[in-house]
Amino acid sequence: MSTLQSLVPASARPRLTAILTGWLGPSAALLARNGELIAGAPTPPRNDSCPVNFELEEIGRIYAPGCKPETLVQAAAMMELLLDAWARYQMAAELQEAVVEADYSELMARNAELAASEARYKTLSEQLEQRVREQVAQIEAAQRQLYQAEKLASVGRLAAGVAHEINNPIGFIKSNLTTGKDYVGRIGKLVSVVRQKDMQTLSILWQKLDMDFLLEDFSAMIDESIDGAERIARIVADLKAFSNVDRAEEEVADINENLRTVARIVSGQLAAGQRLDLDLQPLPPTLCLPAYLNQVFLNMLTNARQAIAGHGDGFIRISSRQVGKEVLIQIIDNGCGMNADTQSHIFEPFFTTRPQGQGTGLGLSAARDIIQAHGGQIEVDSVPGRGATFTIRLPGGR
Repeated sequence: MSTLQSLVPASARPRLTAILTGWLGPSAALLARNGELIAGAPTPPRNDSCPVNFELEEIGRIYAPGCKPETLVQAAAMMELLLDAWARYQMAAELQEAVVEADYSELMARNAELAASEARYKTLSEQLEQRVREQVAQIEAAQRQLYQAEKLASVGRLAAGVAHEINNPIGFIKSNLTTGKDYVGRIGKLVSVVRQKDMQTLSILWQKLDMDFLLEDFSAMIDESIDGAERIARIVADLKAFSNVDRAEEEVADINENLRTVARIVSGQLAAGQRLDLDLQPLPPTLCLPAYLNQVFLNMLTNARQAIAGHGDGFIRISSRQVGKEVLIQIIDNGCGMNADTQSHIFEPFFTTRPQGQGTGLGLSAARDIIQAHGGQIEVDSVPGRGATFTIRLPGGR
């Protein structure tokens, strides 16, 4: 049951007192059912009153001595309207407060759920990042292993070709030394005759040993052996220039010199009747990784050499020139060529057109990655049966 005390808040009572006394006189008062003064005169008289009802029950009375009865009735009716409005307001406020409290509780619950979800997401994100880092590390390690495998395969192919090149001069140098040893023995036979100063015997022995031919042939053998030794020295120098594949420092280099070095290495591996031509135009000094470019050129020239295998008139042409700010290098052959499908896959790891066991399928993939690491591009244009053209574009004058 509602009481007048609960319906009229303390904060509103001074104003209600002013209204009552101003309307009904200074002695007017509003008392609760238990006699408690709610508003008006502190000691109101106990006569001339009118009940104040709320929800059909009397909850208080208005006292106003000397006031007309109809005025008291009007004042009581007005008070009842005020109390009803105040009760409705209070009910709405409490309902609003309850709704706000419920909304706040729901909001806090959702916020807690979001916080928990965010925490789970953060944990999952961190776990995912860790897994990505681990996967990237594994991929990089695998890629390094693949490049190492290709490098070793390149070195193996290079060693096989170079061994053949070195064996040729070594073979005739060894033969010349064997013959030279025999010639020295013949010359030794003349020494004792010369010491005896027996010119007749010396002349007979000179003719018998065919010394005129021996001296002429000996000189030719020495010249041939010197040429062979110089050829071996050039091969070793080219290998030394090529071999520093693990050097990671950038250097300012003449790319034409790199092309010449690799061309000399590969040219010795061509079959009879095949040729390797150079058309190298002046290039600006270029900041690069020369040893890695050597590996690119070797891989591509090896592919070109394999493409012209079986072609008695096969040729490979290497050209270089500066186009604007780019260095343009082309490696052209008149070999077997490739169809469009093969061209679309040749830069993929492990793709090879060689018989199983004769190629790693990493040469051109590694070449592409090295060229891209230099900020360049590598392209291919080929027609089956008419050869292929590989074009390398590098930033010039870096």
